[in-house]
Amino acid sequence: MISLATRLGSRAVLNTSLVMGASILSRLVALVVVVRMATYLGPTDYGRYTSMVAYSALVSVLADFGLNTLYTREAARNPEQQPTFLGTLLAGKIPLAVLATLVFSLVLAWSNLGDLAVPAAALLILTTYSSLLRNTFYALGRLEFEAVAILVETAIQAGGIILGARAHAGVAYFVGAYAVAYGFTVCYCLVVIGLFRMGGLRLAVDWRLLRSWLQLAFPFALGSFLTNLYFKADVPILQHTQPFSEVGWYEFAYKPFEALQFVPLAVQSVVYPLLGVYFRGRKDLLGPAYERFFKVLVVLGWPLSVGTCLLTHPIGGIFHLYPQSEPALRILSVAIVLLFANSAFSAMLLATDRQGLFAWTTGIAVVINIGLNLIVIPRFGYLAAASTTVITEAAFSVLGWYFVGREFRLRWFRATWRVLLAGLLMGVVLVPFMHVRSFHLLALGVLCGGLVYLAALWLLRAVSREEMQLLIAGVRRRAQDV
Repeated sequence: MISLATRLGSRAVLNTSLVMGASILSRLVALVVVVRMATYLGPTDYGRYTSMVAYSALVSVLADFGLNTLYTREAARNPEQQPTFLGTLLAGKIPLAVLATLVFSLVLAWSNLGDLAVPAAALLILTTYSSLLRNTFYALGRLEFEAVAILVETAIQAGGIILGARAHAGVAYFVGAYAVAYGFTVCYCLVVIGLFRMGGLRLAVDWRLLRSWLQLAFPFALGSFLTNLYFKADVPILQHTQPFSEVGWYEFAYKPFEALQFVPLAVQSVVYPLLGVYFRGRKDLLGPAYERFFKVLVVLGWPLSVGTCLLTHPIGGIFHLYPQSEPALRILSVAIVLLFANSAFSAMLLATDRQGLFAWTTGIAVVINIGLNLIVIPRFGYLAAASTTVITEAAFSVLGWYFVGREFRLRWFRATWRVLLAGLLMGVVLVPFMHVRSFHLLALGVLCGGLVYLAALWLLRAVSREEMQLLIAGVRRRAQDV
């Protein structure tokens, strides 16, 4: 167990770099092509597309049932049993996929989106199997294969969207284009897992294992559903109380905010198996790893919050956001750093077998989110939905910090005050660029702000020598492995 912890720990920094590098490029390309799709479809059809995506996120929990997350943790802890785990889940999830497809079709029909049912169902099923298979890379620390999957998947999606816009395709086509990309990922993962002997595949169902995992995974499933609910519940409420065009305005503003979510998720996906291993075999390392994880996320998230808030207008001009989307994006920018910090709390609760507390945390946040949305969205529309998102993220932060802190105390201000100050200094530099419309001036502003932020981090000693040594050690160990 200790050797496994050492191996995952030594690779954690480089794995994070690999996934983040591929994800950054992927998200930039995806953002550009989604802007192309949104401007082509217009607010109404784009609102129909994003409404389907929101319903898919909610129903996808039935197809997954928390098994993907549980598989990552258990395969990291017991790599010798990974083939049995994967083979059981590949077959065992078929009834779940059928049930999810039926429910999804009914929901789309009820929401006047029935014409999207077939491609949307294909997208739902291929997405859940793609996620299951690629979680093998995370569990075993082989993120170089995940980086390839991200890049090729993005290329397929981008090509499909560009061709669809040129061919004047309808909404159903774009849903199908995404399904094709995830279908490629499924095939790719199956080939790579077998070819590079990452445990392999045993196409046999261990029914005792499946029954026990369904029980263990239920808190994961509940937590996932509640998470999707408080991220996506505003869209169904908005869709049923306002025109589809207003959904389009809100979701287009949400797109840059959503595009940044990959950063904490990428870091969390790499660190989460490590925390799970530490919890079982090296609890003395768990607390320091948690604090370092939290600090890294704040280092990444805080400048994005400050920068997005101050540069909303030029970002809207460069990316051709609908004019109505800019006020919503400025509101949502406040939640970026909260979103990053919440990944640390979520990973700790799940890695330390506290799925129940994670479900409680998310459940309380959902009650706050849905309650506020039901009150304010019918009256104030999409701007109210953006404000409620910020309040929900703040509530999750407080609850997550409290529940994790019952055993692992986090002095968050002591760990991050230098980072917060560095971000404010960066913000002063960005103020003159708040109303520029040129891409070159915006790039100049981002460059200047970034350099000031990095310099402030160094001058304030916000990043410790120990953390720099961890980076060097991770790279050296990976070089030895290769």
